[in-house]
Amino acid sequence: MELLAFLRAKDEYVSGQEIAEAMGISRNAVWKHIESLRREGIEVEAVAGRGYRLADDDNAFGEKSIRAALHTKWLGKELIYFKEIDSTNDELKRRSAKGAKQGLMAAADVQTRGKGRRGRGWENPAGVNIAMSYLLRPAFPPDTAPMMTLVMAMAAEKGIKDIAGLEVKIKWPNDIVINGKKLVGILTEMSAEPDFIHEVIIGTGINVNTGEFPEEIRERATSMYLEGGQVYSRAKVAAAVTDAFEGYYEVFCRTNDMSELCHIYNEDCVNVDAAVRVLDPKGEYEARAYGIDEKGRLKIIRDDGTESVVYAGEVSVRGIYGYT
Repeated sequence: MELLAFLRAKDEYVSGQEIAEAMGISRNAVWKHIESLRREGIEVEAVAGRGYRLADDDNAFGEKSIRAALHTKWLGKELIYFKEIDSTNDELKRRSAKGAKQGLMAAADVQTRGKGRRGRGWENPAGVNIAMSYLLRPAFPPDTAPMMTLVMAMAAEKGIKDIAGLEVKIKWPNDIVINGKKLVGILTEMSAEPDFIHEVIIGTGINVNTGEFPEEIRERATSMYLEGGQVYSRAKVAAAVTDAFEGYYEVFCRTNDMSELCHIYNEDCVNVDAAVRVLDPKGEYEARAYGIDEKGRLKIIRDDGTESVVYAGEVSVRGIYGYT
């Protein structure tokens, strides 16, 4: 039994002896576990004659706090955490090259070289946000893998709703938005041969408790804190998103497409029945979008009544990121 989970289940002080008996360890080992929690930023109150009790641990973010909140069967059971790292995606690439197994999860407080789509930077300052990645080794063909970014978007949207109750939405294919601003960034990277996937690494950055953004992105970016008016537990958010991803991913792997997930995705997609501008290399055009099909493609109808699908690329939605 993990000490953090044990203390979370108690509303009152618990003696060191009771903890030792419940965990099957010595009193001295209890003290060492308490100190380990404190080094992670989890405040544990200690009162002589009464024992130990968790104080408010919503700001804690580390291996123990994430593990205590996880309810997965395989994803994140092997979990590595860093106070600072270049990129959680890059770390999983390094671990994958050494034979790491599917389900490995990396999380970090600070990323120094985080990146988004098209090589754009993704800032992750200390103490406020989430940077995490999953290592996956799917058996389906490589041309199926791009749809996994939609599955990740569904998981991020559900996890945030479950923890914060915020009315977040998905902007096709994988942005999570609220009130016209971006809350989550997702980057999916794959190593594969023509008919075989070596690895898929999905990285997710979630703006949780950021209080202010640089002026150049202030009109396009937001955080859970700014939208909900309170500080949220990063460990609980990370765990809720991971729980949701495992469930959706298992459904996806049964069909190797979005056929069983389309209706869930489209329920919370801002592209459904929305005016959009498609940034096609052959020329921009405007249309009306109607959600995704079983291949994750965005269904649209142009102004002349022509129906088609968008496979990939930039699609602006009226009212999102300043498009009016």
